[in-house]
Amino acid sequence: MAEHRIESGIDINAPPRRVWAVLTDFAAMSGWNPFIRSISGELKQGARLSALIGPPGKSTMRFRPKVLVVRPEQELRWKGALFIPGLCDGEHYFLLEPTGTGVRFIQGELFSGILVGLMRGSLSATEEGFKAMNMALKERAEGGDRRNA
Repeated sequence: MAEHRIESGIDINAPPRRVWAVLTDFAAMSGWNPFIRSISGELKQGARLSALIGPPGKSTMRFRPKVLVVRPEQELRWKGALFIPGLCDGEHYFLLEPTGTGVRFIQGELFSGILVGLMRGSLSATEEGFKAMNMALKERAEGGDRRNA
């Protein structure tokens, strides 16, 4: 089975509590996030979310990942599949690593399945989407709406 990982990180000058609050405020996500256009569902291990993603230059896609890990202010991880499990599965993760001035935010995804080799070229748009989201998260956490601070 083929595998491919993409990952993007950014330093955010805000406390982990603030970054986590912005990242997990699903109701507000559509207002700032250029990659994950909407997300809904209960943020707990084993729950199913409904997410609409839109990589730059690509059509939006809705999927229903299962939440694998919720560690407030540290890690959020889910796994979804394209059509049926085993074709192209994606384990998406967000990591918050404390630094002296805030956090290192890392977003990545491990793709696996029989179609991954064929899709590798189209995953560059997904990586660009990660970078755009990371920058938007940084801007919002550092200087945006502070209600969740």
